[in-house]
Amino acid sequence: MRNLIIEPLSKEAFAPFGDVIETEGSEFFMINNGSTRRHHKLATVETAQPDDKAIISIFSAEQVPMPLTVRMLERHPQGSQAFIPLLGNPFLIVVAPVGDAPVSGLVRAFRSNGRQGVNYHRGVWHHPVLTIEKRDDFLVVDRSGSGNNCDEHFFTDDEQLLLAPHQ
Repeated sequence: MRNLIIEPLSKEAFAPFGDVIETEGSEFFMINNGSTRRHHKLATVETAQPDDKAIISIFSAEQVPMPLTVRMLERHPQGSQAFIPLLGNPFLIVVAPVGDAPVSGLVRAFRSNGRQGVNYHRGVWHHPVLTIEKRDDFLVVDRSGSGNNCDEHFFTDDEQLLLAPHQ
């Protein structure tokens, strides 16, 4: 079983999988009579069908026991999915590139600093939300519409990965 190395989340490292949603290093312009910085278009909501709608939800996540054996990844073939931490807590991100199935050897892990969210591009394989805290809340932007919302892939025993946040 391969140990996943947890990388700090950065725009450059995460680019093959989606967008990092953060104001750090982002351009902005002033609005509201000069009282507000607008960090514009930090991520783009992707939808595949004409009747799709972008929706906003809040996920309240419970911590899973660590170390975690990564047995499965999921993807959303019809749209992107963004997670923005609401309580300022770091969280873990596990991803693999777009493809018919995730390749165990290409899986990567990242750690958000708590001020960064992520937007998984359409079709990117990812683990369901992984909070480090006992409970955490995330603002989620994704799609609602007809068609398949989520595909799951389960790794064979030989392909499974170990995620240990305190490496």
